[in-house]
Amino acid sequence: MRSTGSRYRVFTDEQWQRIEPLLPSNQGRRGHPFGEHRRVVEGIAFRYRTGIPWRDLPREQFGPWQTVWKRHRRYAADGTWDRVLAHVLAEADAAGMIDWAVSVDATIARARQHATNTTRPDQDTGAGSNHKKLPLTEVEPPGHGIGRSRGGLTTKIHHAVDGRGRPLATIVTGGQRNDGAVLAQVLAEIHVPRPGPGAARTRPEAVIADRAYATGVIRTELRRRRIRAVIPDKKDQIAARQRRGSRGGRPPAFDEQAYRGRNVVERYFALAKQWRGLATRYDKLAITYRAAVTICAILTWLRA
Repeated sequence: MRSTGSRYRVFTDEQWQRIEPLLPSNQGRRGHPFGEHRRVVEGIAFRYRTGIPWRDLPREQFGPWQTVWKRHRRYAADGTWDRVLAHVLAEADAAGMIDWAVSVDATIARARQHATNTTRPDQDTGAGSNHKKLPLTEVEPPGHGIGRSRGGLTTKIHHAVDGRGRPLATIVTGGQRNDGAVLAQVLAEIHVPRPGPGAARTRPEAVIADRAYATGVIRTELRRRRIRAVIPDKKDQIAARQRRGSRGGRPPAFDEQAYRGRNVVERYFALAKQWRGLATRYDKLAITYRAAVTICAILTWLRA
């Protein structure tokens, strides 16, 4: 394999040695075997880090851009990067590195015109009905995860991060989706396998979120799952309770000290958006855009 210059590398040698065995092998595959795994994967990461068009990938460093794109499309559709992240999370949990006080929030990414030159955001792509047996994260969502919000045509990335700001779960939706309405789906994506026998861990100790998640439905669901809610009340909810006096009931418990740690999710958004291809969405397909978000999450854990 020809060496990829350090200027173009995203993974260190140590990081690559950890994920290479987790990538699909050539065994039993028809056609041309997968060649130069690292060269292609570095090309995928480099493209999103710089935000350049696929056609502008340096051929001498990464080979034909078509090969890099097709590999990325394949790995996005078959859940390769989700499996790699699950393995990395399992190792981190076994080492006691995951802080299970989970912060959740969402961030907006403007969809560039090249990403919206497809089925309109309010139209169903029909993908969901054709792939009922696949996980939701491997099915192209209606409208390709692009919606119309104040910023125009946008995508929203919903993240759950651990207490140190490292991602555990990711959902991509249209920019118009309400944060609280997607919380259950985000929490359902938390799945950390155990290295030995036993079920995967899916329940955080606490969920820390801002007032966008302060609804009775969310508090009830968290209580049902025995998850401590660290969510401040909305001002109108406080005012309504005070107007009712003793009939207003007690305010929900709120740990102000724990809530101060919520900013870790904001700090992770700032880190992830240093990749220009994530700060602005250029992808037509939501699953390929989400796969790039997952690659960034894997790198965050590998660096930890």
